[in-house]
Amino acid sequence: MKARATFHNHIVAALVAVFAWAAPAFADGAALDKLFDELKSSDVQASERIEQEIWNEWSKSGSPAMDLLLERGREAMAAGDLPAAVEHLTALTDHAPDFAEGWNARATCYYQMGELGPAVQDIARVLTLNPRHFGALAGLGMIFEELDQPEKALEVYKAALAIHPHLSGVLDSVQRLEAEAAGQDL
Repeated sequence: MKARATFHNHIVAALVAVFAWAAPAFADGAALDKLFDELKSSDVQASERIEQEIWNEWSKSGSPAMDLLLERGREAMAAGDLPAAVEHLTALTDHAPDFAEGWNARATCYYQMGELGPAVQDIARVLTLNPRHFGALAGLGMIFEELDQPEKALEVYKAALAIHPHLSGVLDSVQRLEAEAAGQDL
């Protein structure tokens, strides 16, 4: 129980740091701003296309070598070779510490390995660099659910939906958590 409380304190501290410093830490380009504006007013079908365009933009580091490390990390994850994925993605975050998607991919890998502490640390870095990263917010919500903290999960999921109103799976999670909080079973 004490370990869980310590872990929780680290999560809260990371989130406070993220939201306190996030705004000045990242400046989007005009193309991403336009995509996010479109995302907020789109229907479900259009949002899928726009979301993919956003992910494509987020996946561009500006360096072919760093893009290759991201690709190799993702391929290793897809193949189930999580230790190799962490190696590729750690090299990426070491060489391109301001590239949010490198941190996000590594957070995903750590989550798949059951390493929630390192996943949360990487998510904090993602959100510091890119406060509109709805994928990182959704991942953080999943972690809060695993830690049996539904109120925090709901808060983070709602933050993700404020950015991406049609985010797959998150709408269902919000409805489920709200129903549970109201004492209803779905």
